[in-house]
Amino acid sequence: MRLIPLQNRGSYRKALSLPRTAEFSLTGLSWAGGTGGFGGTAQVRTRDSASGAWSRWRNLDSEVRQPETAEGVRNGTTGMSEPLWTGPSQGIEIRVDGTGSAVPLPETLELVLVDPGKLETDSKVNASPGAARAIPSAPPVITRAQWGADESLVKDPPTYLSKVDAAFVHHTAGTNSYACAESPAIIRGILAYHVNTSGWNDIGYNFFVDKCGTIFEGRAGGADRPVLGAHTYGFNTVSAGIAVLGNYEEEGTATTSEVEQAVADIAAWKLGLHGVHPEGQVTLTAAGDTGVWNKGDRATLHRVSGHRDGYATLCPGANLYEVLPEIRTRAGQSPYAIPEATR
Repeated sequence: MRLIPLQNRGSYRKALSLPRTAEFSLTGLSWAGGTGGFGGTAQVRTRDSASGAWSRWRNLDSEVRQPETAEGVRNGTTGMSEPLWTGPSQGIEIRVDGTGSAVPLPETLELVLVDPGKLETDSKVNASPGAARAIPSAPPVITRAQWGADESLVKDPPTYLSKVDAAFVHHTAGTNSYACAESPAIIRGILAYHVNTSGWNDIGYNFFVDKCGTIFEGRAGGADRPVLGAHTYGFNTVSAGIAVLGNYEEEGTATTSEVEQAVADIAAWKLGLHGVHPEGQVTLTAAGDTGVWNKGDRATLHRVSGHRDGYATLCPGANLYEVLPEIRTRAGQSPYAIPEATR
């Protein structure tokens, strides 16, 4: 992973042009002095390794908060954007504009470039799910070992919740044009970014789903155990995070039946382990000011909710968010649901 400082264009603009770089496939932005965004916009475009062609300009989502847990407190005011999957690239340009903000941009903004590498097993992973095969009633899940997690990056042992009361659905943004054989590399890139840039113990989400409907194990600690993640500010200590690889906010980015069923299956199973029915509702206490809820608010939410239901964000994208009612219905009917679970 490489960190490259941006160049000043005055107090409210920064930029950087690197027409030729070593290969990377994921990028982002980090800074010191505050989380939850910097009041400006950041856009990148990248040069494809194979064709040499430049992509269109794409936004980096900077409205990211450190988790409200000890994991986030430890990292203080480290700020970061969401990571953006670019695919194999060998050039990048970034422009940051804070002219609409009341305060100048952070003094130091650093461009993050991550190369997750390629493994011989990447193209075979989607055909061999098996993490949860040994766990009764579980859907097939690709293990961390199968997608090639670098366990040396993990900082601390997992922390466990007393119960998982809800599941929050996310998207990772970036692109939907990836090949499903790239899914393991995308997740390896997110792991490196979450640990080395965000400063987290491990990858933030508990599970991933790619556009082919393959489910991947996220944060370490046991797919069948209530592992504390870093995914939904204010509600991490009572929930699991399920992230769909891709961007479902842009026009024309509809979900597929495979995605909807996979999210439904893993949500139904995960909640069912705790006696929770995926079609029900629950009242949770916000552990921080989220932009939607104030700290201490009693928030009544669907057991399967979107990230935006808990935190002020576009995530999981308008097109994924609008099918959450269908996903909840599918979850209730899933063969992996626990029939006796309470709503």
